[in-house]
Amino acid sequence: METFSSRKFIRENNSLEKLVSKRSFWLLFASFLFIFPLARSFKRELPPPLPKLYKVPSFELTNSFGKSFGTKELRGKVYIANFMFTSCPTICPKHMKKVQVIQKKLRGLGKKVGIVSFTVHPEFDTPKKLYKYARNLQANPYIWSFLTGEKKKVEDLLIKGFKTPVEAQSGNAGEDLSVFDFVHSQKLVLVDGNGWIRGYYSTNTLSTNELMVDIGLLANRS
Repeated sequence: METFSSRKFIRENNSLEKLVSKRSFWLLFASFLFIFPLARSFKRELPPPLPKLYKVPSFELTNSFGKSFGTKELRGKVYIANFMFTSCPTICPKHMKKVQVIQKKLRGLGKKVGIVSFTVHPEFDTPKKLYKYARNLQANPYIWSFLTGEKKKVEDLLIKGFKTPVEAQSGNAGEDLSVFDFVHSQKLVLVDGNGWIRGYYSTNTLSTNELMVDIGLLANRS
């Protein structure tokens, strides 16, 4: 007589178990995990384009290698402009350290973006001085350029072109002022590949984070 214990007990798999045991199920499941977030990203709307504030006039100055550098070299490249002078003992060192951090964050965008630092004391800041200054900041020459030039050209470009906020130093009212006579702007200026200023930013964390988002969007849209 056959007892229950001598029988082989075989439990049939339910429908779900049969499904997950198939290789095709896991291929479809993996495809879904990849495609679903991709599809969502296509549907996500990008922020509206940044406003075009001012057009930077064509310019040609001299970089820290003693070579001509200006609008021609920057055409098609999104860049951040800032203003400094090498002998500045107070504001510039802190400001430039923050720009140095921004340089590191731009590495992933390759040649689409750059930084251009304009001296506000061109009579003193020769290409040789700018070169040494750039080396001390570990500036990557493929990303970060330092420019000087004739005093009048620099003045016109910075004040009339970039329209940076400037404030005359006390005691100079009524005199002929140069760029160096102004308290130079600590603002960062975002310029697109066609030479349009698209925004002004501070160097605090909130504003620089906003700048990084905006420069990424501009570079990708370009």
